[in-house]
Amino acid sequence: MLNHILEAFLILTPLFFLIAGGWILSVFFPISEDSLTRVLSDFFMPLLVFASLYSSKITPRDTISLLGTVVFMVFSLYAIVWIYCRISGADLRGLGMPVIFMNSGFLGIPLMQLWSGTEAMNMIIVFDQLQTIFIFSLGFVIVAGGFSLKGLRMALLSPILWAVFLGFFFNGLGIPLPEAVLESCRFAGGAAAPMAAFIVGCSLSSKPPRVDLHVIAGLVMRFGFGLGIGIAAVYLFGLEGLMKTVVLVSSALPAAVFSYVLPTRYGVSAGDAQSIVILSTILGIITIPLSFSLAQLL
Repeated sequence: MLNHILEAFLILTPLFFLIAGGWILSVFFPISEDSLTRVLSDFFMPLLVFASLYSSKITPRDTISLLGTVVFMVFSLYAIVWIYCRISGADLRGLGMPVIFMNSGFLGIPLMQLWSGTEAMNMIIVFDQLQTIFIFSLGFVIVAGGFSLKGLRMALLSPILWAVFLGFFFNGLGIPLPEAVLESCRFAGGAAAPMAAFIVGCSLSSKPPRVDLHVIAGLVMRFGFGLGIGIAAVYLFGLEGLMKTVVLVSSALPAAVFSYVLPTRYGVSAGDAQSIVILSTILGIITIPLSFSLAQLL
């Protein structure tokens, strides 16, 4: 068991190095996390997503399995955090998203790229973009306290969602692209994973996180219930091999960065969400190697 943890930790060393770099530089220099996130989300990440989905060799059957897994995980975690909020009186608008949505993009993509290369990265990109659809649909409903036309407009204008659509569309129809165009997308997209890890580090230097009952409960739900539901999804959908590992590790990843960005945009108090994002990212140094080890044992 110790060997599995050490092996996984060594695989993650470049990722931790970039996260540490983002944290250190943002302590000594004024770095706009919002600007970096916008550049990543609106330019580099869409190009990576499009190039990866266009070149992906994942079969329609695998895509359907990942879709079923994401739907099962999202709504199972939504039910759990909804019940907790009803019992405890916590605000679902601020607590719900960091429990439901894991950081399968900013952390998951570079993580899988480091662990097993292009194939694993392509799988988690599909997983992440399927989850992104729910972040920009169910997520907007949660933080807005109901359906919002403004939220729907923001979702439809998201470059990442258009990159998902176009990637699947061009791949599915076999539409050829000039090699120069595709290579340009790959070249620019190659900056997305390192930049994503760097941004996570920058986020750690912002307002210090607080620890209270709701934050602790949120961490337990994000890691404990997230992993439990991930294990259930593996057996429910009969996932094996590389996909099993991708799903199990993804289910126990730290909370998504957008889970405190979106509540803030809607004027919702995001103190719990920000604390869960920061603390879960720090705890990821321990939980990520453990989830890799568990995936190898199951």
